Formats: sequence, C-alpha cells, structure tokens
Amino acid sequence: MAEAESKPLDYVSEIVLKKRKNNEDWAIRRKEQLEQRVKRSKSDHFVIKKPEQFIREYRDRESDLIKMKYRAKQPIKTSDLSRSKLLFIMRIQGKSDMHPQTRKLLYALRLRRMFTGVFVKANDRILDILQKVEPYVTYGYPNLKSVNELIYKKGLAKINKQIYPLTDNNIIEQALGEHKIICVEDIVNEIANVGPHFKEVSNVLCPFTLNKPEKALQGKKKPFRDGGDSGNREDQINELISKMN
Repeated sequence: MAEAESKPLDYVSEIVLKKRKNNEDWAIRRKEQLEQRVKRSKSDHFVIKKPEQFIREYRDRESDLIKMKYRAKQPIKTSDLSRSKLLFIMRIQGKSDMHPQTRKLLYALRLRRMFTGVFVKANDRILDILQKVEPYVTYGYPNLKSVNELIYKKGLAKINKQIYPLTDNNIIEQALGEHKIICVEDIVNEIANVGPHFKEVSNVLCPFTLNKPEKALQGKKKPFRDGGDSGNREDQINELISKMN
C-alpha cells in the first residue's frame, strides 16, 4: 500500500540543476572574495611606523611652519585686489607634511579635502591667508561662464544642517528670500558680481567638489608662474575649472 500511494518526484530539467549549481558556486566564491578583501583592508591599515618615519614627518611639519612664516613676511600684491573682486580657490595638496597651523587656515577657507573649491571676496585678509597656504592651493579670477557652470553642475546648499542640491527654487527662497534671492539665477548673479549679499550666499553654498584631474595637475608645490601647480593662475583658473567640472 505504501508503494502504491507514493507519489513520483517532480521532474527538474538538467539545465535548471546546472544553473542552481553555478549560482551556489558563484555565491561561495563571492563570499570568499569579500572575506579576503576585508582581511586585506584590515592588514593595510595596521601599519607600524618606524621611528625614522615619525622623525621625518615631524621635520616636514616644522619645515612647513617655517616656510609659512617666511611667506607671511612677504609683501602682499595689491594688484590681486584691483584685478578682480572675486576669487575661486581650490585645494590641490594633502596633509601628510602639513603643519597644524596650515591646516587650520585651510579649514578657515572651508577647504577640508583635496579638489574642493570655494568662491571668496578678495580682500587683505584672504590674500594674507592665501600667501601662507600657497603651496596647498591654486586660485584665480573666475569668469561668468565658470561661475554659472559650477553652481549649476556642482552646487549644493546647506540649510539647517541639511544638504540640498540646487534644483528647487523653494529651498533657495526659504534660505535667502529675505535678501531677495529666490532662484539659482539670483545666486549666480550675486556670486559673479560680488553683490551686497555675497557673504550670505557663499555661506549657504557648500564647497564645490570637483573631479580628480587626469593631467591638469601634477602635484607640484612650485608656483604656477614657475611651472608648478600652486598659487595664482589669474584667468587660467577658468581652464582648470572646465577640465575638473
């Protein structure tokens, strides 16, 4: 009776069985790869520094401080103030050999990461800071096209500790409506012309995160005028913005 009542097994084609087997094998390989990647990442971060490395890093930072103090004593070029009221500053160097005072000045410019940039109003205070941190930044005079493309492509607004893309004019009006700035076009106009509410607008705008350049920068701390990357590029900053935007 038991044999008579037994039901035949469901038929499963050979193709389906092979597919299941392949999926199982792939899942096992994938799991092993992830485990190995985690092990490598943990081992890569665990690096024991030799005493020589600490000494070299300390000397590099002290050297950076000495050079910064030397640059601070140099006279500021007043031509930078008369040429244009608007500057675009971009950070192009890391922090491995940077003194804490240099880092503090970069943070004051809101340049916490490499390849981030900000619009600033040119004045004596800004030029003094730029002179001190010159090896780590490049800057110049952006034109209307560069301002427009940066704000439309990379523009983000920080409102009430929340970050929003500049795609909703209601958000802009909520943050800057009291200054009669209600749309993206008003922001572009205020920044490009360094209007009376430039400070309020620039405080709302987050630093612009630019694309990592392939050949635009070579990592040289020499001034741009001497064949390096840092310092004042004047109008040629627009070419760099175009490559990295």
